[in-house]
Amino acid sequence: MNFSAVAPKVFKAVLALDAAAREGLDPVLLELVQIRASQINRCAYCLDYHTSDARRAGETEERVHQLAAWQESSLYTAKERAALALTEAVTLLPRGVPDDVYQEAALRFDERELAQLIALILTVNAWNRMNVATRKTPGTP
Repeated sequence: MNFSAVAPKVFKAVLALDAAAREGLDPVLLELVQIRASQINRCAYCLDYHTSDARRAGETEERVHQLAAWQESSLYTAKERAALALTEAVTLLPRGVPDDVYQEAALRFDERELAQLIALILTVNAWNRMNVATRKTPGTP
């Protein structure tokens, strides 16, 4: 299904949310979050898209490759680790967001940044679900 053609109002609304969520966030951090959520959600289209964007934003191959095992890697900053932990907790929401994960993120991000980060995580999860549900694969429009 070409979701943007079949449901253009919904697609444009998600695009608008995506644009608003990105405001004020570091481009590399933004892509790390989107890649990690896409790994969890097994969205091949979004993985392809965001790994390419991460490289364009200056991300290294080594950090992209180690992202699936970020907890065991020494390549990520404390701020990035807090964002990735929050990404996993929000993406796997039935487990809830543990207090320590939220508190660590709140220490690393000011309140506006944290709100933007949460919005970004919500948005990438919407894209993942849209693309997985409609069987969108890399290389398709």
